[in-house]
Amino acid sequence: MAELTNLEEKLAEVVGLAMAAQAATEKVLNLTDSPDAKSALEQMNREASETEERGTALVETMEGRKTAILDEARSTKSKASDMLATYIDDDADELDGFEFLTMAEAGEVGHWKVLSEMAQRAGNNEVLDLARWALPIQERHFDDVQMLSLELAGNEDPNGAAKEA
Repeated sequence: MAELTNLEEKLAEVVGLAMAAQAATEKVLNLTDSPDAKSALEQMNREASETEERGTALVETMEGRKTAILDEARSTKSKASDMLATYIDDDADELDGFEFLTMAEAGEVGHWKVLSEMAQRAGNNEVLDLARWALPIQERHFDDVQMLSLELAGNEDPNGAAKEA
């Protein structure tokens, strides 16, 4: 397998995170009854799918590198899926789901910022264009899930009993 550059590895990671985000939003959709939350999650899912498609299309242009990059993307997706399964277990509630998404979206924002910086330094305009397109979307996703988490937390009784571990 071809050894990846740091830029290619980071590109693989953001594609893999977009893959994983689709599964995460679907899982949290099953935890909520709120029409507003469902609408936000459905939009996030569509945008994660588009991000995966755009990232994969860019990777497909990288002759001699695409298989290794896509393998790394699938590895990232697998790691993120393991984290999702650990955090959102059978006892998870809606707030747990949005707290997980808050962590995941913060991670995606960070990865996209790093990719953008690397692409700029490498003079790779194709990757930079993708990052410039994706970063505002990821920042909005983070803001949305954080807001929904805080709304749910505001509805919790802070003195009530916590779930059993």
